Amino acid sequence: MADALSPTMTLRDFENGYWYLEQLKNFAGSIGIPEAKKLRKDELEKAIVAFLRTGKAALPTKRSLRKTGVKDVERGLNLKLRIENYTSNRETKDFIVEQAHLMAPEVREKSGVWYRLNRWREGQTTSGKHPTYRDLVRRYIALNKMERFEKVPHGRYINFVAEFLAADKRVTRAEAIAAWTELKKLDVPKDYASWVKARAKRKGKSR
Repeated sequence: MADALSPTMTLRDFENGYWYLEQLKNFAGSIGIPEAKKLRKDELEKAIVAFLRTGKAALPTKRSLRKTGVKDVERGLNLKLRIENYTSNRETKDFIVEQAHLMAPEVREKSGVWYRLNRWREGQTTSGKHPTYRDLVRRYIALNKMERFEKVPHGRYINFVAEFLAADKRVTRAEAIAAWTELKKLDVPKDYASWVKARAKRKGKSR
């Protein structure tokens, strides 16, 4: 398993390794990916994979990376307000949760819902749509009512924990996180199926 990021590394080495956010930002900047310091981890991974495949450094997202103007929270959050300058903070989250409970008191928050809600919001705005906070609250409710989430592209930790917990209802989230910590050190793809195979292989050798 590669211990450092390199422009000449293979795609396998990159995907089998575990890279911290600062490592990805620094590497992305060094190979010419625009606005590398402002990208999320999943966006950096996507951009680096594209670079390793094509040799081209390109911005992996259409979302605005430079926010200007008055923040929505400063304008006063309400259901009719159009999402223009969203702030991911406690005030905004509390507003969404409070309004969701008024609309659907039975809804309980699921693990991973905020990641998916934010990606939905970004997808709406980058495609030219103009969602309101009412739309956002309704999406929050809909996500929490889903029996099971679809896998998130590049969301390796989120997908792993979700699959680990779904595979055995008796395990705890702490056990899932411990397994993920173990998986990060292995020279295998960072997904649940690979962890199961590696674990079975290790048990076979110990017999």
